[in-house]
Amino acid sequence: MPALVAGIHVFLRQFTKEDADGRDKPGHDAETKTGELMKRTIVALLCALAAPSVAAADPVADFYRGRTISLLIASGAAGGYDTYARVFARHLTSHMPGEPAIVPKNIPAAGGLTAANTLYSVSARDGLTIGALTNGVAMDPLFGNGAARFDAQKFNWLGSMGKLQNVCATWIDSPIKNIAAAKTREVVVAAAGATSNTSVVPRVLNALIGTRFKVIAGYDPGAGLNLALEGREVEGICGLSWSTLKASRPDWIRDRKLNVILQMALEPLPELGPVPSALDLVSDPTSRQVLELILIRQEMGRPLVAPPGVPAERVAALRAAFAATMTDRDFLAEAARFQMEIDPLSGEAVAALLAKAYAAPRDIVERAAVLVEPVTAHPP
Repeated sequence: MPALVAGIHVFLRQFTKEDADGRDKPGHDAETKTGELMKRTIVALLCALAAPSVAAADPVADFYRGRTISLLIASGAAGGYDTYARVFARHLTSHMPGEPAIVPKNIPAAGGLTAANTLYSVSARDGLTIGALTNGVAMDPLFGNGAARFDAQKFNWLGSMGKLQNVCATWIDSPIKNIAAAKTREVVVAAAGATSNTSVVPRVLNALIGTRFKVIAGYDPGAGLNLALEGREVEGICGLSWSTLKASRPDWIRDRKLNVILQMALEPLPELGPVPSALDLVSDPTSRQVLELILIRQEMGRPLVAPPGVPAERVAALRAAFAATMTDRDFLAEAARFQMEIDPLSGEAVAALLAKAYAAPRDIVERAAVLVEPVTAHPP
Protein backbone atom coordinates (compact mmCIF):
# COMPACT_ATOMS: atom_id res chain seq x y z
CA MET A 1 0.00 0.00 0.00
CA PRO A 2 2.70 2.66 0.82
CA ALA A 3 4.59 1.71 -2.37
CA LEU A 4 1.44 2.17 -4.47
CA VAL A 5 0.79 5.63 -3.02
CA ALA A 6 4.41 6.62 -3.64
CA GLY A 7 4.08 5.42 -7.25
CA ILE A 8 1.07 7.68 -7.78
CA HIS A 9 3.04 10.68 -6.59
CA VAL A 10 6.00 9.85 -8.89
CA PHE A 11 3.64 9.48 -11.83
CA LEU A 12 1.99 12.84 -11.14
CA ARG A 13 5.33 14.63 -10.88
CA GLN A 14 6.58 13.13 -14.16
CA PHE A 15 3.32 13.88 -15.96
CA THR A 16 3.33 17.51 -14.76
CA LYS A 17 6.98 17.96 -15.79
CA GLU A 18 6.34 16.69 -19.33
CA ASP A 19 3.28 18.92 -19.66
CA ALA A 20 5.27 21.99 -18.63
CA ASP A 21 8.16 21.17 -20.95
CA GLY A 22 5.88 21.08 -24.05
CA ARG A 23 3.61 24.03 -23.38
CA ASP A 24 5.20 26.18 -26.19
CA LYS A 25 4.83 23.50 -28.88
CA PRO A 26 2.18 23.82 -31.68
CA GLY A 27 -1.06 22.05 -30.76
CA HIS A 28 -0.14 22.11 -27.14
CA ASP A 29 -3.62 23.08 -25.93
CA ALA A 30 -5.32 20.13 -27.60
CA GLU A 31 -2.65 17.79 -26.33
CA THR A 32 -3.02 19.27 -22.87
CA LYS A 33 -6.74 18.50 -22.79
CA THR A 34 -6.15 14.94 -23.96
CA GLY A 35 -3.27 14.50 -21.56
CA GLU A 36 -5.27 15.92 -18.68
CA LEU A 37 -8.08 13.47 -19.34
CA MET A 38 -5.63 10.60 -19.55
CA LYS A 39 -3.92 11.72 -16.36
CA ARG A 40 -7.19 11.85 -14.45
CA THR A 41 -8.23 8.43 -15.76
CA ILE A 42 -4.94 6.79 -14.76
CA VAL A 43 -4.95 8.44 -11.32
CA ALA A 44 -8.52 7.25 -10.76
CA LEU A 45 -7.54 3.69 -11.67
CA LEU A 46 -4.51 3.78 -9.40
CA CYS A 47 -6.60 5.10 -6.51
CA ALA A 48 -9.19 2.37 -7.12
CA LEU A 49 -6.43 -0.21 -6.87
CA ALA A 50 -5.23 1.34 -3.63
CA ALA A 51 -8.72 1.51 -2.05
CA PRO A 52 -9.22 -2.25 -1.44
CA SER A 53 -5.93 -2.36 0.45
CA VAL A 54 -7.23 0.33 2.79
CA ALA A 55 -10.62 -1.39 3.19
CA ALA A 56 -9.00 -4.78 3.80
CA ALA A 57 -6.89 -3.54 6.71
CA ASP A 58 -8.08 -5.41 9.86
CA PRO A 59 -6.20 -4.74 13.11
CA VAL A 60 -7.81 -7.78 14.79
CA ALA A 61 -6.71 -10.11 11.98
CA ASP A 62 -3.27 -8.51 12.01
CA PHE A 63 -3.02 -9.13 15.75
CA TYR A 64 -4.00 -12.82 15.59
CA ARG A 65 -2.19 -13.76 12.37
CA GLY A 66 0.71 -16.11 13.08
CA ARG A 67 -0.09 -16.29 16.81
CA THR A 68 -1.42 -19.00 19.11
CA ILE A 69 -4.47 -18.94 21.39
CA SER A 70 -4.18 -21.02 24.56
CA LEU A 71 -7.42 -22.79 25.52
CA LEU A 72 -7.42 -23.66 29.23
CA ILE A 73 -9.70 -26.65 29.88
CA ALA A 74 -10.93 -26.75 33.48
CA SER A 75 -11.22 -30.54 33.63
CA GLY A 76 -9.20 -33.69 33.19
CA ALA A 77 -8.36 -35.39 29.93
CA ALA A 78 -10.80 -37.81 28.29
CA GLY A 79 -13.93 -36.54 30.06
CA GLY A 80 -16.93 -34.78 28.58
CA TYR A 81 -15.69 -31.23 29.11
CA ASP A 82 -12.37 -32.15 27.53
CA THR A 83 -14.04 -33.77 24.52
CA TYR A 84 -16.28 -30.79 23.88
CA ALA A 85 -13.43 -28.29 24.27
CA ARG A 86 -11.03 -30.09 21.96
CA VAL A 87 -13.59 -30.61 19.21
CA PHE A 88 -14.48 -26.93 19.48
CA ALA A 89 -10.80 -25.91 19.28
CA ARG A 90 -10.28 -27.85 16.07
CA HIS A 91 -12.90 -25.74 14.28
CA LEU A 92 -12.58 -22.33 15.96
CA THR A 93 -9.41 -21.42 14.06
CA SER A 94 -11.08 -21.12 10.67
CA HIS A 95 -13.57 -18.58 12.04
CA MET A 96 -11.05 -16.34 13.78
CA PRO A 97 -9.61 -13.29 11.99
CA GLY A 98 -6.02 -14.10 11.13
CA GLU A 99 -6.64 -17.85 11.74
CA PRO A 100 -4.42 -18.28 14.83
CA ALA A 101 -3.51 -21.76 16.06
CA ILE A 102 -5.47 -23.07 19.08
CA VAL A 103 -3.59 -25.11 21.71
CA PRO A 104 -5.66 -26.82 24.46
CA LYS A 105 -4.24 -27.31 27.96
CA ASN A 106 -5.95 -29.20 30.78
CA ILE A 107 -6.03 -27.52 34.23
CA PRO A 108 -8.42 -29.72 36.23
CA ALA A 109 -7.40 -28.75 39.78
CA ALA A 110 -9.94 -27.61 42.39
CA GLY A 111 -13.00 -28.53 40.36
CA GLY A 112 -12.14 -25.95 37.69
CA LEU A 113 -11.38 -23.08 40.07
CA THR A 114 -7.67 -23.10 39.26
CA ALA A 115 -8.38 -22.48 35.59
CA ALA A 116 -10.83 -19.67 36.41
CA ASN A 117 -8.42 -18.02 38.86
CA THR A 118 -5.62 -18.26 36.31
CA LEU A 119 -7.72 -16.61 33.61
CA TYR A 120 -8.79 -13.83 35.94
CA SER A 121 -5.51 -12.96 37.63
CA VAL A 122 -2.59 -14.45 35.69
CA SER A 123 -3.41 -14.68 31.97
CA ALA A 124 -2.55 -11.74 29.74
CA ARG A 125 -5.59 -9.66 28.85
CA ASP A 126 -4.83 -9.61 25.15
CA GLY A 127 -7.24 -12.21 23.77
CA LEU A 128 -4.61 -14.93 23.39
CA THR A 129 -5.89 -16.99 26.34
CA ILE A 130 -9.45 -18.26 26.71
CA GLY A 131 -11.00 -20.90 28.95
CA ALA A 132 -13.46 -23.76 28.73
CA LEU A 133 -14.80 -23.72 32.29
CA THR A 134 -16.93 -26.13 34.24
CA ASN A 135 -20.51 -24.95 34.56
CA GLY A 136 -20.61 -24.27 38.30
CA VAL A 137 -17.43 -22.25 38.71
CA ALA A 138 -19.00 -18.90 37.84
CA MET A 139 -21.35 -19.12 40.83
CA ASP A 140 -18.75 -20.21 43.40
CA PRO A 141 -18.12 -16.59 44.52
CA LEU A 142 -21.89 -16.15 45.03
CA PHE A 143 -21.94 -19.15 47.34
CA GLY A 144 -18.97 -17.92 49.36
CA ASN A 145 -16.18 -20.17 48.15
CA GLY A 146 -13.07 -18.38 49.37
CA ALA A 147 -10.93 -20.19 46.80
CA ALA A 148 -12.82 -18.45 43.99
CA ARG A 149 -10.67 -15.35 43.60
CA PHE A 150 -12.56 -13.63 40.80
CA ASP A 151 -15.64 -11.59 39.97
CA ALA A 152 -17.62 -13.79 37.59
CA GLN A 153 -19.55 -10.86 36.15
CA LYS A 154 -16.33 -9.17 35.00
CA PHE A 155 -15.29 -12.05 32.76
CA ASN A 156 -15.93 -11.74 29.02
CA TRP A 157 -18.32 -14.64 28.39
CA LEU A 158 -18.04 -15.88 24.80
CA GLY A 159 -20.90 -18.37 24.89
CA SER A 160 -21.79 -21.91 25.93
CA MET A 161 -21.90 -25.00 23.73
CA GLY A 162 -24.91 -26.42 25.53
CA LYS A 163 -26.80 -26.85 28.76
CA LEU A 164 -26.09 -29.65 31.20
CA GLN A 165 -28.66 -32.15 32.33
CA ASN A 166 -27.08 -34.03 35.20
CA VAL A 167 -28.22 -37.50 36.14
CA CYS A 168 -27.82 -39.92 38.98
CA ALA A 169 -27.02 -43.45 37.86
CA THR A 170 -25.91 -46.76 39.31
CA TRP A 171 -24.11 -49.63 37.59
CA ILE A 172 -26.36 -52.18 35.97
CA ASP A 173 -25.88 -54.89 38.64
CA SER A 174 -26.70 -52.56 41.54
CA PRO A 175 -29.96 -53.26 43.38
CA ILE A 176 -30.59 -49.49 43.47
CA LYS A 177 -32.80 -49.26 40.38
CA ASN A 178 -34.75 -46.08 41.22
CA ILE A 179 -34.50 -42.95 43.36
CA ALA A 180 -36.86 -44.33 46.01
CA ALA A 181 -34.40 -47.17 46.69
CA ALA A 182 -31.63 -44.58 47.26
CA LYS A 183 -33.60 -43.41 50.30
CA THR A 184 -33.60 -46.82 51.95
CA ARG A 185 -29.87 -47.39 52.42
CA GLU A 186 -26.45 -45.81 51.92
CA VAL A 187 -25.33 -45.62 48.28
CA VAL A 188 -21.62 -44.96 47.66
CA VAL A 189 -21.01 -42.60 44.74
CA ALA A 190 -17.79 -41.33 43.15
CA ALA A 191 -17.04 -37.62 42.92
CA ALA A 192 -14.31 -35.26 41.75
CA GLY A 193 -13.54 -32.16 43.83
CA ALA A 194 -15.65 -30.98 46.76
CA THR A 195 -17.30 -28.27 44.63
CA SER A 196 -17.79 -30.40 41.51
CA ASN A 197 -21.27 -31.38 40.34
CA THR A 198 -20.59 -34.98 41.36
CA SER A 199 -20.16 -33.81 44.97
CA VAL A 200 -22.79 -31.06 45.01
CA VAL A 201 -25.69 -32.97 43.47
CA PRO A 202 -25.76 -35.91 45.93
CA ARG A 203 -25.36 -33.46 48.82
CA VAL A 204 -28.31 -31.40 47.57
CA LEU A 205 -30.48 -34.49 47.09
CA ASN A 206 -29.68 -35.82 50.56
CA ALA A 207 -30.84 -32.50 52.05
CA LEU A 208 -33.88 -31.81 49.89
CA ILE A 209 -35.43 -35.19 49.10
CA GLY A 210 -33.93 -37.53 51.72
CA THR A 211 -31.58 -39.74 49.70
CA ARG A 212 -28.62 -41.43 51.42
CA PHE A 213 -25.76 -40.96 49.00
CA LYS A 214 -22.26 -41.30 50.48
CA VAL A 215 -19.78 -39.23 48.48
CA ILE A 216 -16.22 -40.47 47.93
CA ALA A 217 -14.44 -37.44 46.48
CA GLY A 218 -11.01 -37.04 44.91
CA TYR A 219 -11.36 -38.95 41.66
CA ASP A 220 -9.99 -37.50 38.45
CA PRO A 221 -12.93 -35.63 36.87
CA GLY A 222 -12.32 -37.29 33.51
CA ALA A 223 -11.55 -40.97 33.19
CA GLY A 224 -11.17 -41.48 36.94
CA LEU A 225 -14.89 -41.29 37.67
CA ASN A 226 -15.74 -43.68 34.85
CA LEU A 227 -13.12 -46.21 35.90
CA ALA A 228 -14.29 -46.12 39.52
CA LEU A 229 -17.82 -47.00 38.48
CA GLU A 230 -16.84 -49.57 35.88
CA GLY A 231 -14.40 -51.20 38.32
CA ARG A 232 -17.14 -51.42 41.02
CA GLU A 233 -15.14 -49.23 43.45
CA VAL A 234 -18.41 -47.34 43.89
CA GLU A 235 -22.04 -48.12 43.22
CA GLY A 236 -22.89 -45.04 41.19
CA ILE A 237 -22.26 -41.46 40.14
CA CYS A 238 -24.70 -38.67 40.91
CA GLY A 239 -24.26 -35.35 39.14
CA LEU A 240 -22.64 -36.43 35.90
CA SER A 241 -23.88 -34.78 32.73
CA TRP A 242 -25.98 -36.98 30.47
CA SER A 243 -24.26 -35.49 27.43
CA THR A 244 -20.88 -36.18 29.07
CA LEU A 245 -21.81 -39.81 29.49
CA LYS A 246 -22.88 -40.05 25.87
CA ALA A 247 -19.70 -38.34 24.65
CA SER A 248 -17.18 -40.14 26.86
CA ARG A 249 -18.76 -43.60 27.22
CA PRO A 250 -21.29 -44.14 24.45
CA ASP A 251 -21.01 -47.90 24.96
CA TRP A 252 -22.56 -47.56 28.42
CA ILE A 253 -25.66 -46.03 26.87
CA ARG A 254 -25.77 -48.39 23.90
CA ASP A 255 -25.29 -51.51 26.01
CA ARG A 256 -27.59 -50.32 28.82
CA LYS A 257 -24.94 -50.61 31.52
CA LEU A 258 -26.51 -47.97 33.76
CA ASN A 259 -29.62 -47.57 35.87
CA VAL A 260 -30.49 -43.88 35.39
CA ILE A 261 -32.55 -43.08 38.50
CA LEU A 262 -32.90 -39.27 38.50
CA GLN A 263 -32.33 -36.21 36.33
CA MET A 264 -31.32 -32.76 37.53
CA ALA A 265 -32.36 -29.92 35.22
CA LEU A 266 -34.73 -26.98 35.01
CA GLU A 267 -36.27 -28.69 31.99
CA PRO A 268 -36.32 -32.52 31.92
CA LEU A 269 -34.84 -34.35 28.96
CA PRO A 270 -37.51 -36.06 26.84
CA GLU A 271 -35.10 -38.82 25.83
CA LEU A 272 -34.89 -39.96 29.46
CA GLY A 273 -38.57 -40.75 29.38
CA PRO A 274 -40.03 -41.71 32.78
CA VAL A 275 -36.87 -40.94 34.77
CA PRO A 276 -38.12 -38.46 37.41
CA SER A 277 -36.85 -34.89 37.72
CA ALA A 278 -35.57 -33.72 41.10
CA LEU A 279 -37.66 -30.52 40.87
CA ASP A 280 -40.81 -32.64 40.73
CA LEU A 281 -39.86 -34.33 44.00
CA VAL A 282 -39.45 -31.08 45.98
CA SER A 283 -42.79 -29.81 47.28
CA ASP A 284 -41.72 -27.04 49.68
CA PRO A 285 -41.74 -23.69 47.76
CA THR A 286 -38.64 -22.29 49.43
CA SER A 287 -36.70 -25.51 48.92
CA ARG A 288 -37.78 -25.45 45.29
CA GLN A 289 -36.34 -21.92 44.92
CA VAL A 290 -33.09 -23.14 46.42
CA LEU A 291 -32.91 -26.00 43.95
CA GLU A 292 -33.76 -23.74 41.02
CA LEU A 293 -30.90 -21.39 41.96
CA ILE A 294 -28.50 -24.32 42.14
CA LEU A 295 -29.71 -25.58 38.76
CA ILE A 296 -28.86 -22.25 37.10
CA ARG A 297 -25.28 -23.49 37.35
CA GLN A 298 -26.21 -26.21 34.89
CA GLU A 299 -27.95 -23.88 32.44
CA MET A 300 -24.57 -22.29 31.66
CA GLY A 301 -23.52 -25.74 30.55
CA ARG A 302 -20.14 -25.64 28.85
CA PRO A 303 -19.10 -21.98 28.92
CA LEU A 304 -16.22 -20.38 27.02
CA VAL A 305 -14.70 -17.25 28.51
CA ALA A 306 -11.96 -14.66 28.07
CA PRO A 307 -10.32 -12.69 30.89
CA PRO A 308 -11.62 -9.27 31.88
CA GLY A 309 -9.97 -6.31 30.21
CA VAL A 310 -9.49 -7.86 26.76
CA PRO A 311 -9.91 -5.15 24.08
CA ALA A 312 -13.54 -4.92 23.00
CA GLU A 313 -12.84 -5.57 19.31
CA ARG A 314 -11.05 -8.83 20.15
CA VAL A 315 -13.88 -9.94 22.45
CA ALA A 316 -16.30 -9.22 19.60
CA ALA A 317 -14.16 -11.30 17.24
CA LEU A 318 -14.01 -14.22 19.71
CA ARG A 319 -17.78 -14.11 20.23
CA ALA A 320 -18.41 -13.98 16.48
CA ALA A 321 -16.04 -16.90 15.93
CA PHE A 322 -17.78 -18.90 18.67
CA ALA A 323 -21.19 -18.26 17.07
CA ALA A 324 -19.89 -19.20 13.60
CA THR A 325 -18.34 -22.41 14.95
CA MET A 326 -21.66 -23.46 16.49
CA THR A 327 -23.24 -23.53 13.01
CA ASP A 328 -20.19 -24.89 11.16
CA ARG A 329 -21.17 -28.07 9.29
CA ASP A 330 -17.84 -29.77 9.88
CA PHE A 331 -17.97 -28.95 13.60
CA LEU A 332 -21.53 -30.27 13.89
CA ALA A 333 -20.63 -33.43 11.99
CA GLU A 334 -17.70 -34.14 14.32
CA ALA A 335 -19.87 -33.32 17.34
CA ALA A 336 -22.43 -35.84 16.13
CA ARG A 337 -19.73 -38.53 15.83
CA PHE A 338 -18.84 -37.95 19.49
CA GLN A 339 -22.53 -37.82 20.48
CA MET A 340 -22.10 -34.25 21.69
CA GLU A 341 -25.28 -32.27 22.22
CA ILE A 342 -24.93 -28.76 20.81
CA ASP A 343 -27.49 -26.28 22.13
CA PRO A 344 -25.55 -23.02 22.27
CA LEU A 345 -26.07 -19.91 24.36
CA SER A 346 -24.54 -16.57 23.39
CA GLY A 347 -22.07 -14.80 25.64
CA GLU A 348 -24.75 -12.24 26.41
CA ALA A 349 -27.16 -15.02 27.45
CA VAL A 350 -24.60 -16.52 29.83
CA ALA A 351 -24.00 -13.09 31.36
CA ALA A 352 -27.78 -12.66 31.81
CA LEU A 353 -28.05 -15.98 33.67
CA LEU A 354 -25.30 -14.88 36.02
CA ALA A 355 -26.99 -11.54 36.62
CA LYS A 356 -30.19 -13.38 37.57
CA ALA A 357 -28.36 -15.71 39.95
CA TYR A 358 -26.41 -12.93 41.66
CA ALA A 359 -29.68 -11.01 42.16
CA ALA A 360 -31.37 -13.88 44.07
CA PRO A 361 -32.76 -13.16 47.58
CA ARG A 362 -30.12 -13.47 50.27
CA ASP A 363 -31.95 -16.15 52.27
CA ILE A 364 -32.20 -18.37 49.18
CA VAL A 365 -28.51 -17.83 48.41
CA GLU A 366 -27.56 -18.71 51.99
CA ARG A 367 -29.51 -21.98 51.93
CA ALA A 368 -28.08 -22.92 48.55
CA ALA A 369 -24.57 -22.00 49.68
CA VAL A 370 -24.70 -24.41 52.62
CA LEU A 371 -25.40 -27.22 50.14
CA VAL A 372 -23.00 -26.18 47.41
CA GLU A 373 -20.13 -24.99 49.64
CA PRO A 374 -20.73 -26.70 53.01
CA VAL A 375 -17.30 -25.89 54.45
CA THR A 376 -16.43 -22.48 53.06
CA ALA A 377 -19.89 -21.00 52.53
CA HIS A 378 -19.99 -17.37 53.61
CA PRO A 379 -22.26 -15.60 51.08
CA PRO A 380 -21.34 -11.97 50.40
